Amino acid sequence: MILTEADRAVSAGPARMRARSIIVIGAGVVGVATAYALARRGAKVILIDRAETAGRGTSYANGAQLSYVYTDALANPALLKRIPALLIGLDPVFRLRPSVDPAFFGWLLGFLRNASSTRFRSNTIEGLRLGLESRRALHSLLERHPIAFDHAAPGKLHIHEHPASLAAARAMAELKGGHGAIQHCLTRAEVVAIEPALAARRGAFAGAIYTPDEEVGDPYLFCNAMLAVLRRDYAVDIRLETNVAAIDGTADRAVAICAEGERIEADEIVLCTGIDTMRLLRGTGISAPILPMKGYSFTAPAGAAMPKVSITDVVRKIVFCRLGTKLRVAGLAELGVHDTTIDARRLDQLRGSSRAVLPDAANYDAAHGGWAGLRPVTPSSLPIIRRARSRISLNVGHGMLGWTFAMGSAERVARMILGEDR
Repeated sequence: MILTEADRAVSAGPARMRARSIIVIGAGVVGVATAYALARRGAKVILIDRAETAGRGTSYANGAQLSYVYTDALANPALLKRIPALLIGLDPVFRLRPSVDPAFFGWLLGFLRNASSTRFRSNTIEGLRLGLESRRALHSLLERHPIAFDHAAPGKLHIHEHPASLAAARAMAELKGGHGAIQHCLTRAEVVAIEPALAARRGAFAGAIYTPDEEVGDPYLFCNAMLAVLRRDYAVDIRLETNVAAIDGTADRAVAICAEGERIEADEIVLCTGIDTMRLLRGTGISAPILPMKGYSFTAPAGAAMPKVSITDVVRKIVFCRLGTKLRVAGLAELGVHDTTIDARRLDQLRGSSRAVLPDAANYDAAHGGWAGLRPVTPSSLPIIRRARSRISLNVGHGMLGWTFAMGSAERVARMILGEDR
């Protein structure tokens, strides 16, 4: 391993930091990034996950886009007007499943408070700051450890069918431009010049917002490549197929209590557990406003006109992402759904909509069986990065941008736990 100046500075930190032991629960993109950020700073890290490999949860087959600039918060005035229709299932793409659980109503009230124009803008810009921090952190990682995970920077196009939608997106792009984002508003002809595959798109569209620096990568490959790095270069104790049933951070040690009865102890615990966070927080008195948003994806072989640039169809809420020689397609949103069972009708809906938009982008008939995952969403669309108890910290609630925010949120939680200045 080649040490950079940043590595040497981190390694030269106080001995108490180098000796600190920390349990990280969850080996998705957020968990492996957090383990790396802590271990690189000299902490003794134990990384735990109940699956047999890393990245088997929401990280497994998500949209794969590293959307560092497209960080628009979910709660906004336009969506607020559509909530009645969402509650009764009139939107075929986005559904909201109500619940009598008090936690659901608490989350919904928080969401409504965040749907004002002022909060939408501030949440979006804060997400942008975290996204850009994540990009810097990922690039720094790859300078030290050039791992392979189908990483590329093809740029991204957000296609808008209607002029009014494009105008609103242009205003948001201009706002982000004042905070370091690079985006361009393009006409249909300019869009097709950048991505010829869109010439075959069915139906007219007004134009697109183009973000030339956006990236892609397979999150599952990333997670497992990082396991090798963590073991080899940072002596991280990795415990897969270990199901944590409860946590305790009230005494002089933090304890992860496993379903089989084993007690794993350390100085601190960091939860990077997505929607499973709610289960682990039961009985601790710690609250975290998170609601699951179920989404679907499939991966198909290349078609005659597979796009090079990542594409998001704004109306249909479908993303097309090239990963090597295959195309990952993801979409649909079911807020408040707690199971990962694949609804064949919803998956067929996603495939049909994808074929209608870009008929030659992939060999849709040869697509694999599909995937469904739960994205942990907060009312603000911003992750919860905080110390919840003296020995328990949270790095959860990344929503639809978990892959995007992973590296930046890991850096933030590592600085917080180890007492570093920003």
